[in-house]
Amino acid sequence: MIDTHHHFWRYNPVDFDWIGDEMACLRRHFGPEDLEPVLRCHGVDRVISVQARQSVEETSDLLEYKRQYSRIAGVIGWLPLRSEHFARWLESFSTHQKALVGLRHVVQGEPPGFLDDNALNQGIRQLTSRGLVFDLLVFAHQLSETIRFVDRHPEQIFVLDHLGKPPIRSGAIEPWKSDIRELAARRNVFCKISGGITELDLNWEPDRLKPYLDEALEAFGADRLMFGSNWPVIESAGGYDRWLSFVRDWAARLSVTEQDSLFTSCAERVYLKRPAESKSDLDIG
Repeated sequence: MIDTHHHFWRYNPVDFDWIGDEMACLRRHFGPEDLEPVLRCHGVDRVISVQARQSVEETSDLLEYKRQYSRIAGVIGWLPLRSEHFARWLESFSTHQKALVGLRHVVQGEPPGFLDDNALNQGIRQLTSRGLVFDLLVFAHQLSETIRFVDRHPEQIFVLDHLGKPPIRSGAIEPWKSDIRELAARRNVFCKISGGITELDLNWEPDRLKPYLDEALEAFGADRLMFGSNWPVIESAGGYDRWLSFVRDWAARLSVTEQDSLFTSCAERVYLKRPAESKSDLDIG
């Protein structure tokens, strides 16, 4: 089993000002030594470590963790995509090519039109040429802009984090539902079942989340969904065990092959470039 979305960080109140009082349990350092017993308890074999800060230094730290800890299968880091020196940054990390499987930018914190930026799109084209994934961290209201962005890069593999952050707290389903279906029509886009309960409080009910997972399944199909915990953020909303149990219960309706894709093989195909036994959705040309 692969957990495709978790973070490590060295806490400070400036870089992590998004951690409010209701999430005070997250105001500390989280490293591989904290995650290891959680993974062992739940039978998770491998993880994809994802950037939490837009920092080259943190990307280097994550790659060093990858070197030291065998459970870390790959790193989604951050590099300055819009920099005129981006190609040099990529080259400087080329020795980590098998460890650095992709990049992410916190687009949810950017103004409207950010994904239309010419320098950003030039950077994405360089990712495509190197076979690196780009994780999309956006809010639901940014999905129409995201669709336009994805259409510029039909050969690039994208992974949508956290279902595109639907408005779970309000219970609204539209226009998120329509936008998700439109985005999922692009076969080079995959989606993480992750992060949902962090939009709710500790007393969240499964029925509030199931409609969104059901819609993601209908849109992407089981072969383009992958499980992620969003640890340690998940600790502010019920914990790893509750989230994993919920996703496993929800996925019980799926076939054995579909469950294997959700929990393991989709991540292997997308991030680790392990070929599927049959024709892969990564054959997008």
